[in-house]
Amino acid sequence: MLSDDLAADPRVTVVSSSDVDTDRGRCVVYWMQRAQRALDNPALETAIDAANRLGLPVAVVFVILGRHPNANLRHYSFMFDGLADTAKRLADRGVGFIPRVSAGSSPIGELARLFAELRPALVVMDENPLRASRRWRSEAARLAGAPSIVVDADVIVPSAIIGREHYAARTIRRPITSRLGEFMIPIRQADVRRRWRLAIESVVPTAESLAGLKIDRTAQPVANIIGGTTAGLGALARFVTGHLDGYAKNRNRPELEDGTSRLSPYLHFGHLSPITIALAVRDASAPEPDRSTFLEELIVRRELAINYVRYNQNYDRIAGCEPWARRTLGDHRGDPRAHLYNDRQFENAETHDELWNAAQRQMVVSGRMHGYMRMYWAKKILEWSADPEAAFAVAVRLNDRYELDGRDPNGYAGIAWAIGGKHDRAWGPRRPVYGMIRYMSAASTGRKFNSRVYMDRWNGGAAPAVGNPSR
Repeated sequence: MLSDDLAADPRVTVVSSSDVDTDRGRCVVYWMQRAQRALDNPALETAIDAANRLGLPVAVVFVILGRHPNANLRHYSFMFDGLADTAKRLADRGVGFIPRVSAGSSPIGELARLFAELRPALVVMDENPLRASRRWRSEAARLAGAPSIVVDADVIVPSAIIGREHYAARTIRRPITSRLGEFMIPIRQADVRRRWRLAIESVVPTAESLAGLKIDRTAQPVANIIGGTTAGLGALARFVTGHLDGYAKNRNRPELEDGTSRLSPYLHFGHLSPITIALAVRDASAPEPDRSTFLEELIVRRELAINYVRYNQNYDRIAGCEPWARRTLGDHRGDPRAHLYNDRQFENAETHDELWNAAQRQMVVSGRMHGYMRMYWAKKILEWSADPEAAFAVAVRLNDRYELDGRDPNGYAGIAWAIGGKHDRAWGPRRPVYGMIRYMSAASTGRKFNSRVYMDRWNGGAAPAVGNPSR
């Protein structure tokens, strides 16, 4: 059976296996979800390879959710940039692209209609470790009427090889780095033997179709940031040639405009493959310490976060953190808080802490927060909330709402590290509220970089309107 044959690839997981019906099947369908690109996409290449062997064309389907509980105009705008780019790249390769809009917050109804129209011989899906996506893949496989496989397209070392949940970078580093020679290689791109010619109605992702969606519009698109593979490749080139040199030092300086790569939104939406980025950095002329520091973050740290979300059902709440951390937070649950803020005050950057307010404003205005500041930001939410559960919920909501790379394993793992000690260890001495959770103070954090420049940039002048004051 073809699906079983494809399963020899360690990136592939067979969801439903049966004989391919080439008499009924009109095409190979790739339901694109997380890997929203036509370049260096193992899921797309798997679909093309299967279609070439079956003598069939490939149709990429993409369901745009009419409502999303955690996404807003900021995210949709960036995503639509990418979909337009991907549609053109797919057409150039002879692959069909069929986007549809779902009326609600699930893609399943539209997928069922697409499967009935397209009559796939094989369905290919890309891996996404988030809860809702896993559930949707299971439902889609049940409705497909054809063999279904999932391809792990947004990591370098396939997650299934790593297996169980790992508890720190030190435990996952060797399983990943020992396989890099096998997987950190260019993705082979095959020619499409049978081009897509079937006439199937679809909704072209345009500014007009975006305007018609009933989505949250209180978080506006970020100025001067364009989504898509083409824009992402440009950002990658600028980083590798202009800012990778010195990265090991500059990445921990939030006051610098270009101390980090700013590639995380392109990774989150799948507009760039981690393999594309890794190979560009590996082969760059920057000093080895800068290249190795970046690759550690891109590969080991990022894939540790994906491992956490894949194997821990409570990844977005305090219950997903380690027992020692939950115990120490429980021991200090009743500690007095010097400051308590509600959701509106957090969202509108109305705390007593100038440094924290600057970080919150950076996120709301620019769609990003420097990684070093994100640690401090989340820890202070713990300190100024009534309990750890409330703190975790506030941090997740704000991160997912305003960060362009929100709703991502990196974000959930970072919050779990800061608030719940995930991927960390117990630290002494015990402190009020924190217990043995690692502590960060405004004074010590602010001394590690030019915090005055950072605060003046984001707090200076007239404060930008942030949040939703009506809530």
